[in-house]
Amino acid sequence: MNFPHPLDRPPAPVDEQAHAWSPQTARARFRAGLTRPTAGVAAGRTQANLIPVPADRAYDMLLFCTRNPKPCPVLDVTDAGSWTTVLADGADLRTDLPRYRVWRDGELVAEPTDVRAHWRDDLVSFLIGCSFTFEWALTRAGVPIRHVEQGRNVPMYVTSRRCRPAGRLHGPMVVSMRPVPPEHLSAAVRETSLLPAVHGGPVHRGDPSVLGIDDLGRPDLGDPVTAGPDDIPVFWACGVTPQAAVTASRPPFAITHAPGHMFLTDARDEQYRVAWTGVIKDS
Repeated sequence: MNFPHPLDRPPAPVDEQAHAWSPQTARARFRAGLTRPTAGVAAGRTQANLIPVPADRAYDMLLFCTRNPKPCPVLDVTDAGSWTTVLADGADLRTDLPRYRVWRDGELVAEPTDVRAHWRDDLVSFLIGCSFTFEWALTRAGVPIRHVEQGRNVPMYVTSRRCRPAGRLHGPMVVSMRPVPPEHLSAAVRETSLLPAVHGGPVHRGDPSVLGIDDLGRPDLGDPVTAGPDDIPVFWACGVTPQAAVTASRPPFAITHAPGHMFLTDARDEQYRVAWTGVIKDS
């Protein structure tokens, strides 16, 4: 399937201090118009994918997430029409992300920085775990994060793996990719597996063709990254998967975050870390 690319625009300048922002500061800056991917922003605070859908489609989305928990781990679901969430006191889901996407009949029609003009009283918002959240754990374990080092968005790919359908929703799994040096592979698997609420351990490592990916240098979303000479491509389920379902299923209306432009919550990443058991299997 052909996934729509972002609208043409110059890259936002990278603020090297963004990792030290509080989530409140990050949201305020995005509300004021700053647009940039959120990888590395407000380090240690949980990030979330966002997809508001009309109430008559909300059960389908909830069922889709329940049946596909790896790419769609739900952190919160709002009441119809509400633009607030228990994950961030005082935040506004209509204004506090750096960029959104607006969909009509499965087509991308706009990428605004504020969706108040598109908001509807029947929208139910789903906040879904994001793999940017586990990057603090990877960094702490010494695993290099190539896209953060290079000031780029994480590369994302639409795969040949199909999600389990739910009601009127169906579509492929989307994955994010991080090149990992071989000596850090075990740590990458261990650390991310301890955070199942933000996608958990990888779904694949190595040969991208197993996932139906032809060229790592041409991601469907995000930016290509330069890997080290011995790096192994490692793939994690991605919260952009509901957007692929929107593209495939063509609901009349939906709003989402722009890929890589996440919602910064007040939650600390450690809140989603499960206890270490000493036994974690590589996916």
